[in-house]
Amino acid sequence: MSDIQLPATKSAPDTASYTPNSVQHYTPEAPFVLASGVALARATVGYQSWGKLNAAGDNVVWVCHALTGSSDVENWWPALFGVGKALDPTRDFIVCANVLGSCYGSAGPQTHGGADFPEISISDIVQHQHLLALHLGVRKIKLVLGGSMGGFQALEWALRYPNRVQRLALIATSFRQPAQAIALSSLQCAQIERDPKFLFGRYSPDDGPSEGLALARQIGHLSYRCSSELDARFDRERDDGGEFQVNRYLAHQGNKLIKRFDANSYLRLNRAMNNFDACIGRGEPRFALGKLNIPALIVAVDSDWLYPPSEQARLAALLPNAAHISISSTSGHDGFLLDAAKFEPALRALVNEGTGLASVRVAQQC
Repeated sequence: MSDIQLPATKSAPDTASYTPNSVQHYTPEAPFVLASGVALARATVGYQSWGKLNAAGDNVVWVCHALTGSSDVENWWPALFGVGKALDPTRDFIVCANVLGSCYGSAGPQTHGGADFPEISISDIVQHQHLLALHLGVRKIKLVLGGSMGGFQALEWALRYPNRVQRLALIATSFRQPAQAIALSSLQCAQIERDPKFLFGRYSPDDGPSEGLALARQIGHLSYRCSSELDARFDRERDDGGEFQVNRYLAHQGNKLIKRFDANSYLRLNRAMNNFDACIGRGEPRFALGKLNIPALIVAVDSDWLYPPSEQARLAALLPNAAHISISSTSGHDGFLLDAAKFEPALRALVNEGTGLASVRVAQQC
């Protein structure tokens, strides 16, 4: 049993700690126009890169991160990263951009007026990253990949820029936000908005809606794990004060997030996810996704109930050149991070010119 040590007090986020030291920045000269028509001046893209871009500009692996993630792929996906692995900086130019609207180096509520920062879409996020790709001299993207919300971005990349993206990997994700995920996300947003310190998003950086954000994270984190893991780790055990250990664990997760993330960013990104449907404006799913004929790897996590395996099975059936695998994990949705070593060989086969994918069974049913 893990002994969870909670922080003594809930301190306000330190905005200086949001950005990893190695993050780089690119600020387009022209305002960035969102799908809503709102123009953002100085819409900086924070990003990290590894390796070198070749003369042809086509040895690029573009990684898309999840909801509260950052551009620091090397730390949060270590099982995929390194010499001889799927993300090999000695072979490829690996890029991960912090998403628009977040708080790790790209334009977001922290840099553009807090509550006045506009609503954004997954499409906006990807087009913002595309500006960075052009700036870096990227001509072709060998592979674009992502898990969870990162998968939304990766799919949008492939659909929006079909002449640029050559391969696709979608992990523990879907082609639209499912109803259950919408409901869970909306509950999280409500916790933040009902915090008395939220003040319609105009809270002080030193005294924000920490309680609401912590509760939102607890709901979110619960959906990222699975019941069998929680039973095995905590069962019904209590601490010396009589509190259930599982509740202390969730409180610990909430307190960790409020030290590193911004409430307005959390709201904008959750709503962008809830509004995501890759087929809107592109036709029925079979038509919209059926045109995407590049090699694709779809990875399911068997214990994931936020984006359950049925979502990946349907996605794989809709993509004409997709290989579909499932990994076993006791970590629920978070298995896409914690058990990434289990799908690394298949991902490596995909990035190495698609070799080895013929042996991966493609889902047949929708």
